Amino acid sequence: MQQDKQPDYHPVVFRDRTAGFAFLTRSTAASDQTIEWDDGETYPVVDVEISSESHPFYTGKARTVDTEGRVARFVRRYGGNDAT
Repeated sequence: MQQDKQPDYHPVVFRDRTAGFAFLTRSTAASDQTIEWDDGETYPVVDVEISSESHPFYTGKARTVDTEGRVARFVRRYGGNDAT
């Protein structure tokens, strides 16, 4: 295995700003920002838009959209059975 070909794999904190949630894991992602974690160490932090804390699928707070069928949508657009 060639040492120069492998990416730098290090501890990184991923932070979801909308939910106020952060977790420490290992990744190849790099960041200029750092954060002091609970263990007193300083780690690079990557801000993400959606995590398991804010995604509707995981939280169960999904918006339900009332969808209509294709036939109902066609009738609404082009009219019904008008036999004139």
